[in-house]
Amino acid sequence: MQTPKKHPTQIVQLSSMANYRHHENQGSNGQKQAEVVVVMVPFPAQGHLNQLLHLSRLILSYNIPVHYATSSIHNRQAMLRLHGCDPSSVSNIHFHDFVIPPFVSPPPNPNAPNKFPSHLQPLFDASLHLRQPVGALLRELSSKARRVVVINDSMMAYVVQDVVAIPNAESYTFHSVSAFALFLYLWEAMGKEVPSLEADGGKNNNIPKDLPSLESCFTNEFLDFIAFHCDFQKLSSGRLYNTCRIIEGPYLDLMEKIRGDKKHWALGPFNPVRIPEKKISSNIGRHKCLDWLHKQAPNSVIYVSFGTTTTMEEEQIKELAIGLEQSEQKFIWVLRDADKGDVFNGEVRKAAVPKGFEERVKERGIVVRDWAPQLEILSHPSTGAFMSHCGWNSCMESITMGVPIAAWPMASDQPRNAVLIAQLLKVGIVVKEWSHLDQIVTSRSVENGLKMLMASREGDVIRKRAADLGGAVRRSLDRGGVSCMELDSFIAHITRP
Repeated sequence: MQTPKKHPTQIVQLSSMANYRHHENQGSNGQKQAEVVVVMVPFPAQGHLNQLLHLSRLILSYNIPVHYATSSIHNRQAMLRLHGCDPSSVSNIHFHDFVIPPFVSPPPNPNAPNKFPSHLQPLFDASLHLRQPVGALLRELSSKARRVVVINDSMMAYVVQDVVAIPNAESYTFHSVSAFALFLYLWEAMGKEVPSLEADGGKNNNIPKDLPSLESCFTNEFLDFIAFHCDFQKLSSGRLYNTCRIIEGPYLDLMEKIRGDKKHWALGPFNPVRIPEKKISSNIGRHKCLDWLHKQAPNSVIYVSFGTTTTMEEEQIKELAIGLEQSEQKFIWVLRDADKGDVFNGEVRKAAVPKGFEERVKERGIVVRDWAPQLEILSHPSTGAFMSHCGWNSCMESITMGVPIAAWPMASDQPRNAVLIAQLLKVGIVVKEWSHLDQIVTSRSVENGLKMLMASREGDVIRKRAADLGGAVRRSLDRGGVSCMELDSFIAHITRP
């Protein structure tokens, strides 16, 4: 296999890996045998696909072969939406296009009382059928490599269960949520009592007193889906996170205390953290919103996007539009419906904005209705804030680029991530409190939140704190940095003799 090019924006120090030897051994049949191969098994939703694809890039930079195994639809989706990096950095990944049974792919319901993307459940159920082809791939690779290392999304644990029957294979569970959110789930499941943490009966100063409830975060059907995978997660050899100890050190320590039976590695940030200037300034294939962004003053634009699983009702879209207009702040607003299970099949709803809105704000704002290059937008010097649903992928991208967040959680782990961002890290504000989840966010609330973050002394302090945290996270990837050392540690572990 051709040695992959190292991505210039992601500094990974190979010199510290003196104990790692990348070569091939002669097998008993005289054929060359690879030392170690890695197999990624992502969960088929955009934020999950994206994270493991970026982790694949990082592992490739250590000259370790990587296989990315999912359905043909979702391989195509992952690659089409890859952004922020040189495409050549993933050119040597082995993509395996597996077939899953046909599944219903309905459009999202903008008026559903629960914002969790329940319309994707048929896809999630169909993904369980990947067990057979993934198992066959692992057995095939095990005959050609000294060790097969499986990195699977926590919600694909059932699919990779056959790894325990392969003597030279081992698996590692990737948690796509923050360590903070995951710890809280486990802590609550344990009755909020973990006596080994503190002498005062399990209390800890890093645990907020008033946590958002889990009401409406998930559907019952998806909670059952999560529970189904939990028993199979016990078969893994360790846990991986897209975070770093600079961001979530206390919660990684807590996870290690209550789940000390396995090794934990914080390998993030997975996404590129230094976007080459030529990437955002080149006219070749550049998104139109970057052309507009180039013309704006530094830190003057708020980026508004609610991820790939959110669909807003018309009334809320109207209030958001009015709030953006009345705030008099510059903005890029990505207004898209949630992804369907098959993003390539069928029409997508074009949500309406108030009549004349785009004409009135054309000098200081644009509405984007297609896929937007989020990393390039967040890394641009003109971007000053990010109004976000607080999905963990978006949180990590915003933190690493030093951009503060106006938190507007919708479902899943997002309400707890909003607490981490605004209350604990203090690199953002909350636009929608989870206790008011059934209420429309008014245009006045939007206006006031944006003005506070973008045009106030308090906002300046928050943005300075976000910039400082982002700088620290980026430096953690340099030689001797905590994230670089953590990734080195994981690679040394999986390539051990």
